[in-house]
Amino acid sequence: MNQLTTQELRDLRQSEVPQGPYNITPLYVQKAYGAVLEDTEGKRYIDFAGGIGVENVGHGAPEVVKAIKAQVDAYIHPCFHVAAYEPYLLLARELNRLTPGGFAKKTMFLSSGAEAVENAIKIARYATGRPAVVTFENAYHGRTYMAMTLTSQGMPYKKGFGPFCPEVYRAPFAYCYRCAFGLEPSSCGLRCADHLEDFFSTHVPADTVAAMIVEPIQGEGGFIVPPQGYLSRIHQICKKHGILLIADEIQAGMGRTGKLYACEHENLEPDLILTGKALGGGLPLTAVTGRAEIMDATHAGGLGGTFAGNPVCCRAGIAVLGLLTGGLMEKAQTLGTELEKHFRALEAKHPLVGQVRGKGVMWGMELVRDRGSKEPADQEANQVVAESLKQGLIVLRCGVHHNVIRTLMPLTVTKQELAEGFAILDRVLSGLEG
Repeated sequence: MNQLTTQELRDLRQSEVPQGPYNITPLYVQKAYGAVLEDTEGKRYIDFAGGIGVENVGHGAPEVVKAIKAQVDAYIHPCFHVAAYEPYLLLARELNRLTPGGFAKKTMFLSSGAEAVENAIKIARYATGRPAVVTFENAYHGRTYMAMTLTSQGMPYKKGFGPFCPEVYRAPFAYCYRCAFGLEPSSCGLRCADHLEDFFSTHVPADTVAAMIVEPIQGEGGFIVPPQGYLSRIHQICKKHGILLIADEIQAGMGRTGKLYACEHENLEPDLILTGKALGGGLPLTAVTGRAEIMDATHAGGLGGTFAGNPVCCRAGIAVLGLLTGGLMEKAQTLGTELEKHFRALEAKHPLVGQVRGKGVMWGMELVRDRGSKEPADQEANQVVAESLKQGLIVLRCGVHHNVIRTLMPLTVTKQELAEGFAILDRVLSGLEG
C-alpha cells in the first residue's frame, strides 16, 4: 500500500471528514510502539495521551498483537447472538474474578464506553423498577444521548444537541480545589457526600432513584480525586435507600491508578462496574460487570449489540489482563511514584500550576492565572498542549474549565521518556511565565 504524503492526508481530512470529529493535534500517525508515536514526516513524539487512556499496555504490545493475529486466523465475527464463542466466555470469567466484590458476578461486552453506560442504566432501571438516575457535577460518561445527559460539560459535548433524557439529576462532586460548599477538606466532614440526603429532599425522592453513577476519579472533568472515604460514604447512602451504585471505571480502570480498578483504593464493591478504553489494547471493547442477580434481571434478548464482544477484541482483552496481572501492575505503582515526583516539582516551581493531583499513573495539573483567585488558565493550557507538541510531547487537557493538563501515558513508558517529557513541560511552562 502506498503511503500518502502529509499534505495529501490533510487534503483528504478537509474534503472528506466533517469538523465534528475533532483532531487534538495536526499529526498523521505512521507508526506507534510503546509510549512513542511517529508521524508521516518521520518525527518522533513521546505519547502522554495513550489514545486517551486506551494504550495502557503500550502501543503494539507484542502479546496483544499475537493474540489478535491468532484469533483472526480462526474466525473474525460470527456474532455472539448467533453463535457463542470461547473468547467472550473466557474474558467474562476473568472480569468476574478480577473486578471488586466478593459476590457472584456476570459480565456482558459492548463496543464503546457510552454503550457500557447506556446498558448499565438500562439494567439498573429494569432491576429496580425505578426511573431516576443521579450523576455528578464535572462528570463525563460519553456522547450517546443518555451518556451525554449524564455528562456535565456543556462545551463541546452537549452544546446544540438537546433536549436530553429525562429523570437524570446532578449532585455536587468532591472537587476539593473548588469546593461547592466553600469548605476545606481537613474539616468538611465530607459535606458533599452527606448533602445527598438533602438532595433527595430538594431534587428527587430517593425511592425513585434506580442508580447513582460515579467515576472513582473523574477523567474528562479534570482528573478530580475525591478525598478518602467519599466513595464509601456515598455507597452507604445508596445502600440505605436501595439505590444501585455504578462505578464508571472506563478511564480510571485497567491499572491507571496503580490498582486494576480505582475503587479498590477504598475497598469499594459497586453493584455494577464499567470497564473500557484500555481493556481491548487498542480495539473497541467495553464491559458491564455486576452482581449476578442484577445482571440477570432483564429478559433474554433485552441487551446486546451486533458487534458487542467481538472475538478478536475479546482475545485482545484476555492478553491485556494477562499483561496487567502478570507484572505490569507492579510497574504502574513504581511509575506512579516517579510521576508524582515530576508533577510536584512542576507545582513547586511554576506559579501557573494551581494544583497537581492524581493517583497511580493518573495525574494532572490544574493551571490558574492566580493561585489566590484560582482563575482558570484555559488559554494557557491550550498553549501548553500546542507548544509541547512542537517540542515532541503529546499531552491532553481536560476539565470543565479546559485548564487541566492530564497524562495518560502507556504504563510501559520508560524513565528516560518520562524525564524527557517532563523536561519539555518544564520548558513550556517557563516560556509561558516569561
